[in-house]
Amino acid sequence: MLDLSQLRSFLAVAQTGSFTGAAKQLGISQSTVSQHIQRLEAGLKRRLVLRDTHKVSLTTDGDALLGRARQMLAMNDEVATLFNAQQLRGRLRFGVSEDFVGNRLPTVLETFAHAYPSVDLELTVNLSGVLYEMLDAGELDVVLAKRHLNSGRGQLLYREPLVWVARDAEVMEKGQPLPLIAFPAPSITRRIAFETLDRYNMAWRVVCTCSSLSGLTAAARAGMGVLIQPRSMIPFGLRELHDSGLPPLEDVEFVLVTHKRADPKLVKALTAEVLRNQRSL
Repeated sequence: MLDLSQLRSFLAVAQTGSFTGAAKQLGISQSTVSQHIQRLEAGLKRRLVLRDTHKVSLTTDGDALLGRARQMLAMNDEVATLFNAQQLRGRLRFGVSEDFVGNRLPTVLETFAHAYPSVDLELTVNLSGVLYEMLDAGELDVVLAKRHLNSGRGQLLYREPLVWVARDAEVMEKGQPLPLIAFPAPSITRRIAFETLDRYNMAWRVVCTCSSLSGLTAAARAGMGVLIQPRSMIPFGLRELHDSGLPPLEDVEFVLVTHKRADPKLVKALTAEVLRNQRSL
């Protein structure tokens, strides 16, 4: 009989590529993860994981177990959900920043929907500033959005560097104002770009405005200008502009903000999934 806790540690090691990362993802000690892997290998009489000073990788037997481990854990979760007398139900209005959608949101939605199939999720994607306004008006229950550094609102998830990105550096013509591609107001990244360039006395002009990140990305891929994005969320086809003479940008923080009248159980469940996803990155 395979131990599910051992399988969870094995799967976390495979996903993160390290015992340290697996421990962080599961919220247990690194020594516990190591013990789980050792006992799993002893029980199966197979070497599953290769360890050296640089990386952790799976053996052929480890690769063979990986898919089956996922299936067993998924089946266990389905059974637990089916027979959970306190299964969550209701509606949760979730607002998400444009930046987060294409990069990390699918994983959050998949795990949440799987764990809480009786919860109706109403998803709103918009600019962080707009989401805050909707939350204050009682139109959303919980918001995942950006905020300025140390502004104090919401539960901090992580801090992310902002960078200048474009198709290539040739979009910047010497002696000409910097062509900017930006979200409309009240975009936080738009405001940071304007304030940074003004602080360094650099001329600029907005050549394209769009409330959709896909639209801004299309404009940047067309070579229209430069935009700013969190470093881990640079869209495909664009690159960070190093040594371009552009001033450094401040970091931005991603936070969860909850409306005071939101169902606390639903909010807690969603928050747990977001935090679990963040720990696995």
